Amino acid sequence: MPGSSHGPGDQPPADLPRRERPWLLPYNRKIRHLQGITIRNLTLVQPAGRPRRGTIDDDAIPSSLKTPTKALAQRESRKLEHSRSSNDLRSNDLKPISESAVADSQVLDTKDAATPAEASAEASARPGLGRMRRRSTMEWSGASPLERQKKLEDVTGGRMADTFFSLHVGGLEEPVYVSEEVEKAMNPNFRFFDLNPWGPAVTRLDELTVKVWVKSETMTEHQHLLDITVNFRSLQFIDGIYTSFMDIASEDYRLDVAANPAKSTSAKPLPTSSYDQLMRLSTLDDCIQDALATRDRLTTEINAIIGSNDEALSTVNQVPEAQERLKTVEAAVAAQRRRLEVTKKKRNELQASIKYRREAMRKGRESQAQTLEDIENGKQQLEERKATLKQTQDEILGHRRRVCEDLLTIYPIEPIPGRSLNFTIHGLPLPNSEFDDVKEDVTAAALGYVAQVVAHLSIYLSLPLTYPIQPRASNSMIEDPISMTTGPRNYPLFMKGAIRYRFEYGVFLLNKDIELLSNALGLKLLDIRQTLPNLKYLLYVATAGEGDIPARKAGGFRALLRAWREERQQRSGIGGSN
Repeated sequence: MPGSSHGPGDQPPADLPRRERPWLLPYNRKIRHLQGITIRNLTLVQPAGRPRRGTIDDDAIPSSLKTPTKALAQRESRKLEHSRSSNDLRSNDLKPISESAVADSQVLDTKDAATPAEASAEASARPGLGRMRRRSTMEWSGASPLERQKKLEDVTGGRMADTFFSLHVGGLEEPVYVSEEVEKAMNPNFRFFDLNPWGPAVTRLDELTVKVWVKSETMTEHQHLLDITVNFRSLQFIDGIYTSFMDIASEDYRLDVAANPAKSTSAKPLPTSSYDQLMRLSTLDDCIQDALATRDRLTTEINAIIGSNDEALSTVNQVPEAQERLKTVEAAVAAQRRRLEVTKKKRNELQASIKYRREAMRKGRESQAQTLEDIENGKQQLEERKATLKQTQDEILGHRRRVCEDLLTIYPIEPIPGRSLNFTIHGLPLPNSEFDDVKEDVTAAALGYVAQVVAHLSIYLSLPLTYPIQPRASNSMIEDPISMTTGPRNYPLFMKGAIRYRFEYGVFLLNKDIELLSNALGLKLLDIRQTLPNLKYLLYVATAGEGDIPARKAGGFRALLRAWREERQQRSGIGGSN
């Protein structure tokens, strides 16, 4: 495993080739000049004990005591033969003379048991049979590309390793430098480094111990592979790099600097330093070393003083930390106090709200209790009033029956013998909406009676008429306040001096009022044109009921008559305004 080192002064002068001579002489090489280390041809397999000094071929193996002629004869007689090589070998007639000579010399050196006859036979040329090819006997020669790749990866994986090194000098237990780890490499390249910070006690040495540590795929941890002590004076300068040959004696490859003297030039020789200058430089170097030693001593003493007063210094250093913690705690306390004030304010607001709600709840409960008490008291009153209301409704119904009976007595409606659905009111006949052959005065008087009865019924039944009536005997009128018509809204219930269609429309409105009163009592009329039949049916139903009809009270009729007159006057005023 050859190693190499790099120095800052390895570049040769411009007038010398790079391989001829180094800048630094062997006695000037120090650790301070070392900048990097490289390792080449790293192997983890123990090398064979027998040195290999020549090219090995199948014919040079001691166990192979066969000449080419014998091999040719056996190849012709046998169809299958074991081959020791997977490469193509050229016949003797195609080999150069020098190559044959080298092969013969190797065979003669390695075959101690060969006879002179065999040696002369080997020297003779093979028969000229053209180019001959040996069969490949590798077990994976016919494998797939994937198997070949895996085989190559297994072969190379066993030879590659993760590598790092450490540098050691005499007098120091710890290493002066530990390199980074280069993964999976046979020729690892490491970074450059600088050992000047260790001071002249280390950088002025010319001997260094290099320890190499490796770890392959089969290893669980790093192992110590190499421990070599390198003396910089014994390094060989080859192609700009100082190289350490571990398996070759250095005397065989020592370069003689004086063997190739530098070419003479016509340049004027330069003067060198004088003795006084060298002495001053030496004195200055001693002063610098004394200053460095004094600095180290003072550093040690200061560290000792600091170590002895470590407790006091730690206390002093803890003061700013304690002050910072105090500020943090004070800020936290202030923040908590602000939160406490906000919480107290919120608590007071909640307490006031709760107090107000409690007071409202108390008043609500009192009001609820009073209401429940009033409800209990009102239930009895309600029952009494319900009974009074029912009695009043019964009395009203009885008085309505009596009034309707009186109306039926005052305005009797009787059928005309021999004429179906023809009636008379108070002895006056009234046809059913057919006024062609009738007496105008009789018809007007009969319609006046009908209007009088309908007006009284609306008052007694408390049902306002949709079409108000103005009962004026034979000059009665009826009003239409809801129709979208132009002109007068009062229609006559008499034929004399009136337009025929207005009279007929007035009769139609009177029949509509009779229908309205009938519907209020739950009656359904089949034909509204039958005026007197419908009115008699209405009065008959209004007088029907349970029990006897109550007697008339004194003054009751007058009171009803007064109210009826007031209502009539009001309606007359409204009609006159319209």
